[in-house]
Amino acid sequence: MRTDEPFAQPIELLHEADATGRGTMRCLFDRCASGRHAGYQRTRWRGLCGQHGCGRGRHRDGGEEWERDLSHGQRYRHRSRAATLLRMSSDSTVPTAPLSLTRAEMQALGDRALAMVIDHFEHIRQERTHDSMPREEAVSLLQTPLDEQPVSPDVLLDTLARHVFPKGFRTDHPRFYAFVPSPTNFVSVVGDLLTSGHNLFAGYWFAASGAAQIELTVLEWLQRACGYGEGAGGIFLSGGSMANLSAIVAAREACLGAHDARAVVYYPDQTHSSVSKALRVLGFSKAQRRMVATTDDFRLDVGALEAAIATDRANGMRPFCVVANAGTTNTGAVDPLHDIADLSEREGLWLHVDGAYGAAAVLHPRGKAALSGLERADSITLDPHKWLFQPYELGCLLVRDARHLHHAFRVSDDDHADYLADVARHTYEDVNFFDRGIQLTRSFKALKLWLSLRTFGLAAFRDAIQVGFDVADFAQQWLEASGQWDIVTPSQMGIVSFRWRGEGMSDAQVDALTARTADRMREDGYATIMSTILRGRPTFRVCPIHWDANVGEMAEALKSGEKRWDDRSWTSGDGLKLHFRRSPPRFPSIASSPR
Repeated sequence: MRTDEPFAQPIELLHEADATGRGTMRCLFDRCASGRHAGYQRTRWRGLCGQHGCGRGRHRDGGEEWERDLSHGQRYRHRSRAATLLRMSSDSTVPTAPLSLTRAEMQALGDRALAMVIDHFEHIRQERTHDSMPREEAVSLLQTPLDEQPVSPDVLLDTLARHVFPKGFRTDHPRFYAFVPSPTNFVSVVGDLLTSGHNLFAGYWFAASGAAQIELTVLEWLQRACGYGEGAGGIFLSGGSMANLSAIVAAREACLGAHDARAVVYYPDQTHSSVSKALRVLGFSKAQRRMVATTDDFRLDVGALEAAIATDRANGMRPFCVVANAGTTNTGAVDPLHDIADLSEREGLWLHVDGAYGAAAVLHPRGKAALSGLERADSITLDPHKWLFQPYELGCLLVRDARHLHHAFRVSDDDHADYLADVARHTYEDVNFFDRGIQLTRSFKALKLWLSLRTFGLAAFRDAIQVGFDVADFAQQWLEASGQWDIVTPSQMGIVSFRWRGEGMSDAQVDALTARTADRMREDGYATIMSTILRGRPTFRVCPIHWDANVGEMAEALKSGEKRWDDRSWTSGDGLKLHFRRSPPRFPSIASSPR
């Protein structure tokens, strides 16, 4: 008898012979006088106890007869021996519906899953920041046929713990400095659990008025933080990509009324790829997309923008939208928002600010100062799953005038949504979020952000944002003091970029070293630092915005760039031998890591 399963107490089902000579299973629970245990059913029923809802099911599979416990997903051949041991819940209510579990089973499964999450939060510093496996290995471990027979949740959770969750970037790790990290918090994880568990339809007020009001409340918090006043609005979306696309749709409807082959959109050369992709998806040709040069500090060149607009107007084109950045992914640069807003107002253009990464810093005094002019944008993208420390997915689009979203996305008579007739009878004072975005069916996206903001308070989030500023500032100071690195862009909005000085080496040799060193550092697993391309050259960058990042671990990560492989040599593409000293991974404890 197996007793090591978390689901419960094994009970014994005795094999007997019935009047037909077939085997039956006698339930040992005293409560079931019929002698058969509820929950035994299969595709074909035989012998159903109507009084107790108990059933025993057999089916033929390859000439053998099986019975199974639906609660635990195990399959057993009961004719093979006189006694069979099955795991069953001790709860008195055993489900018979196809996808149901008893309360005890739900509790056991939930406890196991929750323990996995808590262990992850508690021991994350002892985990690697990155790991992966070859496609062949992943296929062998994870690609399985869809079996008719159920599988124990224990087995599935073990598979996830061993082969899924550890294999990839740990973007919520305090030492994950690549891209834009996504550090989360446990309260928001609980919010996601509640969202999925209650599964509210948050598409319109009539379906989930409480959820809609919470979403409106959180949107108002963000609108006010960004400087918007009365009449502003917004919607929570999957992320910055969908927010940028939705903003361009709103701009097109507000400025053009329909698609126009002469319409032109302008954006700096440091803009996130989601903007160009959104324009392409929306049908804007290359001739309608203007990538504008940036200055030496990677900010939009307003003079170049003004010249491009004038040229296009002279050529019969129709400029209608400018996209500016509030914290670029590459360098954290913030475009000159006031100057761009002045130009947009003079030219009658919609100004969208992509602040997917940086706009959340407006909650902090340093960020608010850097983002001056944000309030003048017609629309703003802000991703709470970045610098507001929320789990994926949570993006947000804010607009200065909420009517623009309704005009662009409302369900109109032309859409023939007859099934929404009852909804349409409600007053327009109620907010239907399907009239603010492309989705009709949508989840209660705002809950996790609302729950964490209320639980910790705004001051705690402000302190968490401060950590990102401080650790990035320290990284710049450490690099300057080492004498081995050139600062390409100084610490701004929690990002600093740098390049190895490489005395006596050509630029090509330094570039080869940069790319290969990034790979080697990633293999180490202690920290993840990756490179980007700035002005055509590979460049390291760090973005340490985790609320529990610290300067001690940042120093350890940067040292590995100088001392990584001294006991090995490898050859770059141009034949240069590169030498590093290999240091064993170090995982300082939280207590021993200076802030």
